[in-house]
Formats: sequence, C-alpha cells, structure tokens
Amino acid sequence: MKNKIFIKMFLAFAFALLVFSLVVGSGFGYLFRQHVISVKKQDMEQRAVKIAQALGESRDQWLVWQAKRKEAQVQGKNSNLPGPLAPAAVRPQGPMGLNFSAVLRFLGSAAADDVWIVDNNQHLTSTGNMQGKHTSFMFKDLPPDAAKVVDKVMQGNVTTSEGFSTMLEVPTLTVGSPVRDKDGNILGAVLVHAPISGMEEAATQGNRILLMCGGIALLLSFIMAFGFSWWFTKPLRTMQLTAEEMTEGDYAARCNVRQNDEVGELGKALDTLGDKLLVASKESAQLDQLRKDFIANISHELRTPVTVIRGSLEALCDRVVTEPEQVSEYHEEMLKETLFLQRLINDLLDLSRLQNTNFKIEMTKVNLYDILQDVYHSGARLAQDKNINITFVTDNKLYPLMGDYGRIRQMFMVFVDNSIKFSPAGSRVEVTMSGRTVKVTDHGCGVPDHELAHIFDRFYKTRNEKNKTGTGLGLSIAREIAERHHMEVHMESKPAVATSVVVSLPEPLAADAQC
Repeated sequence: MKNKIFIKMFLAFAFALLVFSLVVGSGFGYLFRQHVISVKKQDMEQRAVKIAQALGESRDQWLVWQAKRKEAQVQGKNSNLPGPLAPAAVRPQGPMGLNFSAVLRFLGSAAADDVWIVDNNQHLTSTGNMQGKHTSFMFKDLPPDAAKVVDKVMQGNVTTSEGFSTMLEVPTLTVGSPVRDKDGNILGAVLVHAPISGMEEAATQGNRILLMCGGIALLLSFIMAFGFSWWFTKPLRTMQLTAEEMTEGDYAARCNVRQNDEVGELGKALDTLGDKLLVASKESAQLDQLRKDFIANISHELRTPVTVIRGSLEALCDRVVTEPEQVSEYHEEMLKETLFLQRLINDLLDLSRLQNTNFKIEMTKVNLYDILQDVYHSGARLAQDKNINITFVTDNKLYPLMGDYGRIRQMFMVFVDNSIKFSPAGSRVEVTMSGRTVKVTDHGCGVPDHELAHIFDRFYKTRNEKNKTGTGLGLSIAREIAERHHMEVHMESKPAVATSVVVSLPEPLAADAQC
C-alpha cells in the first residue's frame, strides 16, 4: 500500500483546512471591515445629529438674546446682556443665512474629524482638521456626487456618502445631518468627514490578529489531521498484511481490528473469511486424505477380485483344474468377484450422476408408504441369512410427495442394508414412519462420536471388520438422493445400544393427490 491512503487522507484534510481557513479569513476580513465602517458610520451619524441640534439651539438662543437686546435699547437699558454665545458667534447673513464661525472654531479644537456647515445660501464653512491641515472650499467647488449629498440633507435626510473622497484627496466617509430651528425649518447642513484609513487600519489589525490565531490553529489542525490519518489507516495496513499472509497460505492470521464502524466491520469480515478459509483448508486436506484413502481402498478392492479372476482363468486355461466340480467352483468364484466389480462401478456411476446438477431424475407423484413397504419386504429377505427380524411401523399409510420411486427406494435400501450388515445375528431392525420423520434403527456395534460428522462424506469408510467389503459410497449416494428430494438426513448412535438413520421429509402433497 506504501501509505498511499494515508497520504491522500492527510492531503485531503490539509486541503480542506486550507480552504476553510481562506473562506473564514476572507469572510471575516470583509465582514469585520464592514462592521468597523458601520460602527463608525453610526457614531458619525449620532455626532452629526448632535452638532446639528446644538447649532440649531444656539441660533435660536442668539435670536432670543438679540430680541431682548433690542427691547432693552428701546427702553434705554444696558445692551450688554449675557447670552449663550457672543454676538459675533452666530451672526445672520441675510434672512436665512448663518455664520457659525465661533462654533466651528470650538469644534475644530475639540474634534479630530472635519466638520462642514452649508447654509441655505450655499455658504460653506469648515474646521479644516483632515490630516492636520486646513481645508478651504467653496460650495461651487463641490463635485456632483457631493452636491447631491447636500441636496438630500437639505431635504431633511440624514445621509452617508463617500463622494467627498476625490475632493479631500483621501478615502473619506461623510455623514450629513440637517440643521433645524425650533419650528423645524431647515437652516443648513452639517457635514462630518472622517478618513477611512483609520477604519482600514482597525480592520487590518483585526485581520492580523485573525491571521496569527488562524495560523496557530491551522498548524494544530495539520498535526491533528496527521494523527487522525495515521489512526484511520493503521487498521487498513494491518488488514493488508493479514490478507497478504492469507494469500501465502497462513489462514490462521487475524487482523483483530475492533472498531464500531465500517472499518471494524471490514476487519471482522476479513477475520470471518480467515476462519472459513481455515475450515475449508482443513476440510480440503481431510477430503484429499479421504480421496487418497478411497483410491487406496478401491485399488485394493479392485486388485483382489481381479487377482482372483486372473488366477482362476489361468488355472482353467493351464488345465491345472480339470475336475468338473472344481471347475464349477472356479466359475462361481469368478462370477461372485465380477458381481462385486459391477456393484463398485455402479456405485461410482451413481454418485457421479447425482452430484452432477445437470443430471435430471424422474420426478412423479409417489406414496412414501408404498416405497417403505417395498423396502421392508426386500430387507426381510436379506435378513433371513442372519436371522434378523425386521419390523415396519407407520402412523400414516398415505404420504404423497414428488419423487423418483427407484431413487428413494435405493436410499432406504442403503440404510436397511447397512443396518443388517452391522447387526448381530438374531437381533432386530426397525423401520418407523411418524409424522414427517422416518427412522431406520439397528442394535449393532454403532458408530463412534468422532465418526458421526463424516459418516455421509464421500470416500469415507468406517474401519470395521464387517465393512471390509464396502466401498464407502453407499451413504454418500443416499445423502445425494435425499438432497435431490428436499429431505434432510443424519445419524444418531449410541455404540452397542442403538444406531438410527433419521430422514426428515418435506411437506406432503394434498391428501387427494393421485399417486
């Protein structure tokens, strides 16, 4: 694997973190700048409104003072009345004009921002605090965008603009507020200018802090991404090594990955595969050993009859045996050995055919009771030589099913023949059918527990004196027939007490089925 997944995951994490950082940084920088400008704008709006209110109130107070002064002059009193502002502070110039020079001088010393006042007669006065230098403009010098701002303010709106930037030669934020008298009439406009550079510096400082903190966080994130990538790919590496060991034949290798996720499920599946491969390997080795044993047994079984037949033929051909009775005995011996060979060949052919899925058996409606009755009569004749009593007991004389009469009979004859073979003389064999179960029971030597699991395997042959002439194929053939008819078969045994072959039957056909 060469850690390819680890590298890909780490690069993916790193790329995602970089994109995340760029998006967050860009978004923060933009939004923080807008927030700084918005806060500054609100502050300037409040300041402009307060300045406008102060100017309006000062103008109204000056007019009241002026009225009282005139009244005192008429009455011959002292005209030096105290007032909120000196007479020269606010001096009308025409019916709607204003001259707030004293107020502007006060604002110029108290505020860092540049404050302009435009009256109804388009007279412009400024504090001249922009960048620490005095600015002096006439209303006619205003650019079109700036004049529009003054027009909006004269209409009674508090407005914001950056249209004065070109005029003041620096990026500037301007807030305008109307000056009203006590009756609400608009007397002029207050324009408060503030350079955007200070706001940009605040935003830059915020971005610098974000960059520093983000860099530290990004470094820590890379370290965590490295650790997470290594932690995630470690079990995959373990599973790869385990799989390589399995491909080399070590089916006992296990990855032992225990995680409650998809990787853990994959590790569990790989371990399960290893278990199955180990079992399959053992079964394959055992099957191979059985095959070798079978070949050895078959070779032995073939050698014996062939040797007997050859010896008998040589004796007859060489006229070593000439007596009629001896010749007849030799012929009978050769016939017996020939029948054994025929049985062995037939068993091999039957097993080969039944194991071939393309081999079709003839399925018709049959009555299982009739088959068992036929098996019972045939078995009774076989058991006469050993004086074995065969019984057949059933609770149902009608059990219709789909099957091959001859193959089912062959299966049960294998069981009955084995029971007779391994039963002592004078004992009994019982065939019983109850419900959906058929049992063939004998009371012979039985089968050891360690052989029960393999009793139906191909090539398996119990090492018993009574089975020395067997081929080891009968029960395998019987199991194949049972599977073809959707039956299940197994053996139960208590050595020296009782041994039973149990056949579980499929559901019977309808009771009115014609068989």
